[in-house]
Amino acid sequence: MADVTRTMPCRACGTPLAHVFVDLGMSPVSNAMRRPSEAHEAEAFYPLRTFVCETCKLVQIDDVQPAEAHFHGSYTYFSSYSSSWLDHARRYADMMTARFGLSAASKVVEVASNDGYLLQYFKAQGIPVLGIDPAANCAEVAERDRGVPTLVRFFGVQTAREVASQDGGQGKADVIAGNNVLAHVPDLNDFVGGLKVLLKDDGVITIEFPHLLALIDGKYFDTIYHEHYSYLSLLAVERLFGTQALAVFDVEELPTHGGSLRIFAGHAGRTPAASERLVAWRAKEAAAGLDVLDIYTAFAAEVRHAKRALLAQLIALKEQGASIVAYGAAAKGNTLLNYCGIRGDFIDYAVDSSPHKQGLLLPGTAIPVYAPDRIFETQPDYVLILPWNLKDEIMSKADGIRSWGGKFIVPLPTPQILP
Repeated sequence: MADVTRTMPCRACGTPLAHVFVDLGMSPVSNAMRRPSEAHEAEAFYPLRTFVCETCKLVQIDDVQPAEAHFHGSYTYFSSYSSSWLDHARRYADMMTARFGLSAASKVVEVASNDGYLLQYFKAQGIPVLGIDPAANCAEVAERDRGVPTLVRFFGVQTAREVASQDGGQGKADVIAGNNVLAHVPDLNDFVGGLKVLLKDDGVITIEFPHLLALIDGKYFDTIYHEHYSYLSLLAVERLFGTQALAVFDVEELPTHGGSLRIFAGHAGRTPAASERLVAWRAKEAAAGLDVLDIYTAFAAEVRHAKRALLAQLIALKEQGASIVAYGAAAKGNTLLNYCGIRGDFIDYAVDSSPHKQGLLLPGTAIPVYAPDRIFETQPDYVLILPWNLKDEIMSKADGIRSWGGKFIVPLPTPQILP
C-alpha cells in the first residue's frame, strides 16, 4: 500500500488521507450507460482510487464526482427488478413490524427509497410511510405503481428538518431505514446528522451496507465504483454514528452483496444495551485487524491476482473458440470489465432484465445490452454473471442454457465455471 500526499480529508473525521487501499486506474462512471448513437463519442474517465483513513479506518474513494452526477434526476437502477431483493425487503418489513410493534400510529421513512420496493410492504400493513430519494424517475415509479409517497431530495440535516416539521412538527420517524445508501453519501456527517434530526426519541435506525471485511476476504474489488464514496466496517460506522450522539445497539449479518451488515441504532442513552451479536462482531473485526493499517496493505496485490486469473480463464475459453455473453448490466460489472480490459473481443453482448438498460451500451466497454431472451436465441457457450451476488437467481432464470450445454462463469473471488 503506497503512501501518497493528499489534500482531501477523511469524509468522517477530517484526517488527511495518505494511505492508498487499492487503485483501479481510470474508469467511467459505472451507471453512465449510453445510446448506440453515442458509441463513437468521447467518454469521460475518472481515477478509481481508494484510501483508508489512518484514524477512523474509513475506506473511501477519491473525490472526483459529485453525488448529483450519479443520482439526480434520472437513475438507471430500479430495485424491484430483482426478485430476491424484493423478498429480502418483505422479510425485513415483517421483522421490523413484529420486533418493534409498528402499527398505523407509527411512521416509517426510507432514505434512498428508489422505486418503493421496500416501503410497499409496510404500506400493505397499514403503516404510514415516506420515501426520500433524489432520483425523480424512481420516485415517480414509487408513487405511480406502488402508492408510496416520495420526496425528491438528497437526504441530510436540511431535508430531515423539513420532514420533521411536517404535520405540525410531528413528522419524525419511528423507523428510518437506509439500505445500501451510506456508501453513496459524500457528506457522511450531514447524512448521519439528518438521521438524528428525523428520529423520534425512542425511534430506531437501521442501515444496511456491504461489509468491508467481506470485500477484503472475497477480493470483491468490483464493488468499488464512483457512486460508492465509502466502504464500511462496523468499526468505522460506530465511530461515525458516535460523533452524532447515535449509538449502535445490535447488528445482523446478511448474505446480500457478498456479505453485508445491518445495524440497529438510536439516540445515545435511549437504546438497549449492546446485543451479544454486536459484541461478537466487534470482537471479530478486532481479531481481523480492521483497526490496524496492516490488513489493508495486501489487498491491492490480491486484486491484481484476481484480475489475472479471470483474464487467463477468459483467454483460454476464447482460444478454444467459445462464445461468451454477460448477464447483468450492474455497476459492479462495469468496474470489473473496465479494470480487467474485457470488451467486445471477449463478450459478445450483455443482457439485463431491466428495460431501462436494454438497448443501451455499457460504459467504457460499449458492450450492447439486450433483454435476457437473447441468450436463448443465440445459445452462447458461457454466460458470465456480472452481479455474482445474484448468481442463484440468475442461474435459475437462465437454467435453460443447459439444454445446449451452456455453462455459467462466476468471476470472483476466483473464476468458477458452473454447469
